[in-house]
Amino acid sequence: MTSQATSRADIGIFGGSGFYSFVTKTDEVKINTPYGAPSDSVSIGEAGGVRVAFIPRHGRGHSIPPHAVNYRANLWAMRELGVTRIISPCACGSLQPDIKPGEFVVSDQFVDRTNGRKDTFCDGPSVMHISSAEPYCPELRETAVRVIRENGIKVHDGGTIVVIQGPRFSTKAESRWFTRMGWHTINMTQYPEVVLAQELGICIVNIALVTDFDAGLVGNVPEVTAAEVMDVFKHNAENLKRIMEPLIKAIPATRAKCRCQQKVAEAVIS
Repeated sequence: MTSQATSRADIGIFGGSGFYSFVTKTDEVKINTPYGAPSDSVSIGEAGGVRVAFIPRHGRGHSIPPHAVNYRANLWAMRELGVTRIISPCACGSLQPDIKPGEFVVSDQFVDRTNGRKDTFCDGPSVMHISSAEPYCPELRETAVRVIRENGIKVHDGGTIVVIQGPRFSTKAESRWFTRMGWHTINMTQYPEVVLAQELGICIVNIALVTDFDAGLVGNVPEVTAAEVMDVFKHNAENLKRIMEPLIKAIPATRAKCRCQQKVAEAVIS
């Protein structure tokens, strides 16, 4: 186990279901935060010549359900390591017929349907109202879409991901409502991960890996089962691993095309 004080990384990755390992030849770092323990120890290594930190969002072996993930500790740990960019892949269901299982969506918006999650670092006495109009980093989004397309994977440039509390899946009535609202995908972990990254001035990009059509999309869609979701996600995870190193290499060394870092100063009430 390597010391936290001597460990640094430039890019962070949160791994979700079926994606517990990516960085090889790693050091394991245990990080303590003011918000408790992260989901697991942090794996730190190199990919494409870049220092990368990896945290399995649900812990190794998927032992932490989505509503119980300590999102604040996970993001704080990345900040302590010096991470300035985060790649945040996740499994999702499709809410629209043109977004098919096996495809990727690089989200540009989210809708929060969770409840009771610790979703801010600003509990007082300092006050911050972070802008979430454009929650995902436009520079990282552009880079991710380009790299995914270059690797021959079908990707949708933009989409609204609705985040539900979990761990249950939606009813058909809920799913039909989401579809009628024009939202594109559904997931259980993107919120509050994305807004916590914003509060820390960290750029973040979501790559949503479509595993199934959600229950209310069309009348003859069967109920979603965890086993079916995992079968498709195994294929998606292999594609994700294939694009991860070229994506990391393609991320610019400096942040020149986004306002993610400046948002923090603009949000503070003095």
